[in-house]
Amino acid sequence: MRADIVPGATFPDYELTDHTKTRRRLSELQGIDPMILILSRGHYCPKDHQQHLELAEFYPKIAVSYTQIVTISTDNILETNEFRAAVGAQWTFLSDSGRKIQQDLEIQEYTDPHHNPMIPHTLVLEPGLRIYKIYNGYWFWGRPSPEDLRQDLRAVFQKVRPDWDLSTPGLRADWEGDKKRHYPYGKKR
Repeated sequence: MRADIVPGATFPDYELTDHTKTRRRLSELQGIDPMILILSRGHYCPKDHQQHLELAEFYPKIAVSYTQIVTISTDNILETNEFRAAVGAQWTFLSDSGRKIQQDLEIQEYTDPHHNPMIPHTLVLEPGLRIYKIYNGYWFWGRPSPEDLRQDLRAVFQKVRPDWDLSTPGLRADWEGDKKRHYPYGKKR
C-alpha cells in the first residue's frame, strides 16, 4: 500500500463505474456518513465470497446505522453484477477493470498474475474519506469480522457525532435551538 495511505489521511476520491453502469465518486457514495470500503480481488475468490456473505448478513445493521458500504474490484461490469448477486449484497459495487486503484495505491497482488487482482483491503472511513483503520486481507484472517467493524464504527461514531451521548452538557439546549449538534438535523447530504 502506498506510504501515504494510513490512518488519519484522506483516502483518494476515486470515480468509477458502478454495477448499474453509472459513474460514481466515493465522496458521493459516502455523503456525510462513515463508510466501509472493501478493495476486493473479485468474483473468482472464495475468500471474497465468504467476506461478502458475512457483510450481507451484517448489512441490516449497517443500513440502520448511518453507515455506507462500497466494494471495489477489478471485475468487469458483468462479473461485478454476478458477484454482487451471488453474495446477496444490497450496496454499491464499483468496477475497476482498468486497475486504476490497484496501480495508484500500489496494491497489485503479484502472486496471481493470471487474474491480476488488487491485494484485498478493508478500510473504515470517517466522514470526508478520512481513514480510521485499514485491514490487509491477503490472508482471510486479516479481514475484519462484523464484530471488528462494529467496534471500529462505534469508535468512529463516538468521535464524529457530538450527540453520541445525549447527557452531554448543552445538547438539550441545542435540541431546543438550531439542532446543529444533532445528527442529521442541519446537515446536508
